[in-house]
Amino acid sequence: MLPLQMDMTSFITILLVAAIFILIILFSGLRVLREYERGVIFRLGRVLPEEKGPGMIFVIPFIDRMVKVDLREDYFDVPPQRCITKDNAPVDIDAIIYHKVVSPLDSVIKVADWRLAAIGISQTTLRSVVGDINLDQVLAEREHINAKLQEKLDEITARWGVKITGVEIREILPPASVLDAMIRQMEAERVRRAIVAEANGKRESAILIAEGDKQAMITKAEAKRKALSIRAEGRKQAMILKADGYAQALEKITSVAKTVDEKTMALQYLETLNRIGGKNARKYIIPSEVLDALKQIGGS
Repeated sequence: MLPLQMDMTSFITILLVAAIFILIILFSGLRVLREYERGVIFRLGRVLPEEKGPGMIFVIPFIDRMVKVDLREDYFDVPPQRCITKDNAPVDIDAIIYHKVVSPLDSVIKVADWRLAAIGISQTTLRSVVGDINLDQVLAEREHINAKLQEKLDEITARWGVKITGVEIREILPPASVLDAMIRQMEAERVRRAIVAEANGKRESAILIAEGDKQAMITKAEAKRKALSIRAEGRKQAMILKADGYAQALEKITSVAKTVDEKTMALQYLETLNRIGGKNARKYIIPSEVLDALKQIGGS
């Protein structure tokens, strides 16, 4: 009876150990993948057709091997490269490449290390792109270089399941002699701009002065014209008033003359002759009316 109990205890212990071992193995096969992670599973050396994740997945211990792939956009640096332009000018260029994995399976099974491969391709492609353009274009057309480099890299990395999302040239270092020439050219350009700005300033100043003189002359002529107009208007009004005065005087004289009789007229003639006689005159013209008036006075 005792040996039987011992056999049962040993059996239960073995079962418990086996259960614990199985649980350990099961728990060791659990994996948690984040939202931006995917798992490529190799089962006995053969890749499963679909990647796993995100969330909790199970990997068969000792049978499956999982390779994690990050789907987030990332970047890598292209080390400085000595490139020769189309006009045989050496320049040192470095760039930064932005990328993201779009096919985890292809990025794992179609290339050993796609990141190193992309860096190598970037270096050779950068030399190829720069070799097709002149130094002036390299310095002035960074966007063109970025676009060409991205286009060529994307064609190559597409078969690896990697998308090139952007390329940025960070620094372009031409030779020292070219830098000195650029500095001298920049200084000459600044001097030219200063001379042009000064000339434009003088021209605008002369134009403004001439415009001011013109406006002053126009204003002066306008004022003179208005003064002459006002003066002429005053003269006109004075002549009109003078003519009105003469007209009123003649009208008054005419009205008075109608009431004067012949005797009064004769006395006026005599007074007029008296005034004429008092002057140093050589000749006298006596109207016939005066003689007739004298005759009448003598008759009286």
